[in-house]
Amino acid sequence: MIINGVTIDATFAEAFPMKATRAIITAQNEKWAMIAALAMTGFATSVIACGCEAGIERTLSPEETPDGRPGVAVMIFAMGGKGLAKQLETRAGQCVLTSPTSALFAGIESDTKIPLGKNLRYFGDGFQIAKVIAGKRYWRVPVMDGEFLTEATTGQVSAVGGGNFLVLAESQPQALAACEAAIEAMRKIPNVIMPFPGGVVRSGSKVGSKYKSLGASTNDAFCPTLKGMTKSELPAGCESVMEIVIDGLTKEDIDKAMRVGIQAVCDLGAANGIQRISAGNYGGKLGPFHFHLQEIMA
Repeated sequence: MIINGVTIDATFAEAFPMKATRAIITAQNEKWAMIAALAMTGFATSVIACGCEAGIERTLSPEETPDGRPGVAVMIFAMGGKGLAKQLETRAGQCVLTSPTSALFAGIESDTKIPLGKNLRYFGDGFQIAKVIAGKRYWRVPVMDGEFLTEATTGQVSAVGGGNFLVLAESQPQALAACEAAIEAMRKIPNVIMPFPGGVVRSGSKVGSKYKSLGASTNDAFCPTLKGMTKSELPAGCESVMEIVIDGLTKEDIDKAMRVGIQAVCDLGAANGIQRISAGNYGGKLGPFHFHLQEIMA
């Protein structure tokens, strides 16, 4: 398959089951809602070392938020429910409770509930007040700028992590420009995040390492500087490869995000140095969700 001069490899991205939640952060203005959201989703690129994968889904208008203020929807993904609950509570307590004018609300409905502000209320040292509105419990926690309003719980749902595709280009600037175009398009798709910095990862990995202490190491088959030293997957003239990783609430959500992202790369095409689109997989051994590139782009 070739789109605008770009070869779409006959391969698939491999993803795995995760647990996920969404929270809504509001503040006096969009600037401070975004500051809290950026802090809450920091150091959350990969479960390999961060404990979770988190990112900003989108900004919300006052008409879309529970308290009628500007807001930001954030999503957090983890390998299990216990880890997800811990990451959510720690990040909310350290990054949202502390952020001026912030409030925190559930962003997803589910029969499975996990604490959002349920335990953060204890910061109020006994001065906190509970309110039940329309069947939902909220906590008002006194803080020095007024009060921190938080919903007690949010929903936990099953999700998918690790959807991905690789952009192979003639140069580093061309690979990055293509990924930037892809991320801009993918951020319009709901229910997904791209957890790496700016949505792009240059240090794609493979499972295992020559060093026993490491569970993952550089994907040498796609490293341009190692063409003569390893079994390379790179075509002649390819000097840069970058990867986009996607987490989503469903396989269909990731399908949609991959489709628009790959299309944005192909729209730049061979004329802008884009050679191929590939994907990272481990022979189907890593996870049960397979995203076949040519099927997605058919």
